[in-house]
Amino acid sequence: MAEEPKLSPFAMTPARIMLLVLGALLVVIAISTSMGGINAYQSLREANAEATSATQAQMAPAEVAPTP
Repeated sequence: MAEEPKLSPFAMTPARIMLLVLGALLVVIAISTSMGGINAYQSLREANAEATSATQAQMAPAEVAPTP
């Protein structure tokens, strides 16, 4: 019987691939959490909608108001 060659420390085995995928998922979760998550995105959308509606409300009376 021949001896099996030693496995390289950098060989991509299924277990190592799974650990890399889980590590990448952990990094993505950490980045999204540090950026505020989905709640911050919703707050930004609401703030943008309020700012846009405020800008339109400010412009509308100026267009309709008669000049003396």
